[in-house]
Amino acid sequence: MAVKIRLRRMGKKKAPFYRVVVADSRYPRDGRFIEEIGTYDPMKAEDSVKIDAEAAKKWIGNGAQPTDTVKSLLKKQGII
Repeated sequence: MAVKIRLRRMGKKKAPFYRVVVADSRYPRDGRFIEEIGTYDPMKAEDSVKIDAEAAKKWIGNGAQPTDTVKSLLKKQGII
């Protein structure tokens, strides 16, 4: 089982809002997930990112791979 930390799209058409989730890579993008660890709202003036640093570090320590976008968000937050 390959676990990924990725974005789950929420919100309406043309107004995306994302939840940062930990999910099995075989599940669909907006499907089942293991744990929600944060949010990301690209529509705000300055990107609004809230990620639980402890949970993110725990999952990365357990072998979860962040996607490229999530990796850049984690770097901006100073988590990795």
